[in-house]
Amino acid sequence: MSKVTVVGAGNVGATVAECVARAEVANEVVLVDIKENFAEGKALDQWQTSPVNYFDTLITGSTNDYSKTAGSDVVVITSGIPRKPGMSRDDLIATNAKIVESVTQNVIAHSPDCIIIVVSNPLDVMTYQAYLTAQFPSNRVMGMAGVLDTARYRSFLAMELNVSPKDIQAVLMGGHGDTMVPLPRYTTVGGIPVTELVSEKRIDEIVERTKNGGGEIVKLLGTSGWYAPGAAAAQMVEAIMKDSKRIFPVCAYLSGEYGINDLYLGVPVVLGRNGIEKIIELQLNESEMALLNESADAVRSVCAVLDTL
Repeated sequence: MSKVTVVGAGNVGATVAECVARAEVANEVVLVDIKENFAEGKALDQWQTSPVNYFDTLITGSTNDYSKTAGSDVVVITSGIPRKPGMSRDDLIATNAKIVESVTQNVIAHSPDCIIIVVSNPLDVMTYQAYLTAQFPSNRVMGMAGVLDTARYRSFLAMELNVSPKDIQAVLMGGHGDTMVPLPRYTTVGGIPVTELVSEKRIDEIVERTKNGGGEIVKLLGTSGWYAPGAAAAQMVEAIMKDSKRIFPVCAYLSGEYGINDLYLGVPVVLGRNGIEKIIELQLNESEMALLNESADAVRSVCAVLDTL
């Protein structure tokens, strides 16, 4: 009996649960929330779409009863307060670190063999918090950022070129946020390097929009987006549950790769049944490496805030 748990039944968590259920990669999806009856209501509403959307995966909800999550294969943590306009990801550290720590403790008590995917912000640091709390091997604790960031980047390129987003492949690295490192050199459209189709100036503008992709939605909605983050996390769950060995950029623990140690940072990996099965080391040029190191320094400074809490 395969099971996926999503902790946090807010917009992002509910979207993850729905996308995972519709992908039919587990027998059951359990949605957990601290708010009384909230997860139960969302789960019931979603389960009632099963005859319409044609899926068998049972969706159930629970108010803070983690015993219902027992034996989960994958746990997605979306808990935490969202960003408000004018608030940086760093402002969230103290509050969300406590929430992620508590959730992780509850999760591993009932699913000691699970793989954890963290979506809570600030992403890189909250993934590190979950890793410290769970004390799992690092291949079983990861963060969802790169799949979302590349999706935003690819969707903007598709609009620019008026082509299908299905044909665009891209790699982004580094921290989730303003210091992410898009790599136009590794971006292709139907196998054609994007640099042959879009001017350098326009690529730079699209990269800039990608970096501020979350902030753009916060300004429009007054809160963080949820459809794209939810779908991105669900895509990672699907790759793990199906052992499909997909190559995605995810927030992974580095132990010397790219010359970086003891830090969670976005890098391309192979995702399968064991979680992160391999970290792929690209041959970065000097300027790309400089940007990655700059991003690593920014993430490390945020981690330092966590260490002082």
